[in-house]
Amino acid sequence: MKLLFERSREGHSAQHLPQTQLSGYSLPEQLRRCRELRLPALAETEISRHYTELSQQVHGVNSGFYPLGSCTMKYNPKIDEQIASLPGFTGIHPLQPVSTAQGCLEVLDRAGQALCEITGMDAMSFQPAAGAHGEFTGLLLIKAYHQARGEGEQRTKVIVPDSAHGTNPATATMCGYTIVNIASNAAGGVDLDALRRAVGADTAALMLTNPNTVGIFDPNILEITRIVHEAGGQCYYDGANMNAIMGLARPGDMGFDVVHLNIHKTFATPHGGGGPGSGPCGCKAHLAPFLPADQVTEAADGYRLERPAQSIGRVKAFFGNFLVVVKALTYIISLGAEGIVEAAETAVLNANYMKKRLSPYYHMAYDDFCMHEFVLSLAGEKSRFDVSALDVAKALMDHGMHPPTMYFPLIVPEALMIEPTETESKDTLDEAIEAFIAVQRQLQADAASLRQAPQATPVRRLDETQAARRPVLTYQEKEL
Repeated sequence: MKLLFERSREGHSAQHLPQTQLSGYSLPEQLRRCRELRLPALAETEISRHYTELSQQVHGVNSGFYPLGSCTMKYNPKIDEQIASLPGFTGIHPLQPVSTAQGCLEVLDRAGQALCEITGMDAMSFQPAAGAHGEFTGLLLIKAYHQARGEGEQRTKVIVPDSAHGTNPATATMCGYTIVNIASNAAGGVDLDALRRAVGADTAALMLTNPNTVGIFDPNILEITRIVHEAGGQCYYDGANMNAIMGLARPGDMGFDVVHLNIHKTFATPHGGGGPGSGPCGCKAHLAPFLPADQVTEAADGYRLERPAQSIGRVKAFFGNFLVVVKALTYIISLGAEGIVEAAETAVLNANYMKKRLSPYYHMAYDDFCMHEFVLSLAGEKSRFDVSALDVAKALMDHGMHPPTMYFPLIVPEALMIEPTETESKDTLDEAIEAFIAVQRQLQADAASLRQAPQATPVRRLDETQAARRPVLTYQEKEL
């Protein structure tokens, strides 16, 4: 399709601005452009059709099934967007007097209380802008805690299982820690013997996702956190997969000291597309003195902002992405305690239903009961037919669905990770299952055709190597 610059025609216009009543201002000569700004000239109909065409070229949750594993790409109720668009929330300014922003501070306080109840934490900060930022904040709390105890120089290592999200080791490295990677056991959980060998006086923390990236809830979780605590380390919970256990199990009860949540995944704000996100960081009471400034507290005369005694300082300007918190609180209040539990249970049910139906056709990386997602391996198909996980993912696009996550987690060869979420109906799941089965049959009958997929999408298979190594990021300006 054409770009807006390519659609431009001299004399076309969508808006005529009224004459200003303000006096003119002349920029200094050194700040002026050398030539007139080149903008496309378009009528309103042309602009509207351009963006409508763009929307028809992409696939989203509103377009169809979107089972992107470990990302919780689910449909979010429109009431959350409506509440967040109220003028009292959109018209707020972070520098206005606290006394005039009491309603917004109450949102932060109530959302914090709700998320503390869901996670089993004692305090919550909404400053982190997204999940990895929440991880970073959590590890800074742990680092400050060890330093306050005089063990900052001693505790230099962070233990990260091989099934972790890639951001975990990256975050720990950013915080100045050395990474200790431990292998998973045959069931997909943490190898306890490997963990015991890894911990010691130099252990600062363990970073763990539970359920993990292969969709397994580790049955040894209490023993895992006990081992780390006995060594003097802290336990950090990656809340990226909280969608599977919200209302059912709490990280705080599992022995975790600090947690981040991707409320743009689990609690209603659309995930993907570059933002906005929110990765609030919650912690137990012994880490609360180190939380970022400022924290909302309730007093007799209303809500206040206070700086914790040993705060690590700000990790983001002001109070994070506030409207994402509004959406999360709306989501929690709308569902209520029973609805939160039902959402988690349905996410787990949907994943296990798909896994069971697909088991006769695809090799499952782990046979046991899964949580919100499951992983299948195309290693056998790759060996026998030279068809990769990428080929299968591309073929699924011809069936009107977004492909699952490819090649993650890294511990599963030729992996496809599928997360159906709780918002999809059985009819949708059945259609998706039939698509997977159809692709497997196509693979058996004509493997070569899969290597040419997709065939029915607006853009067919791209040269991803060239796109990564030689991306075209700018429009080469032509005469309008």
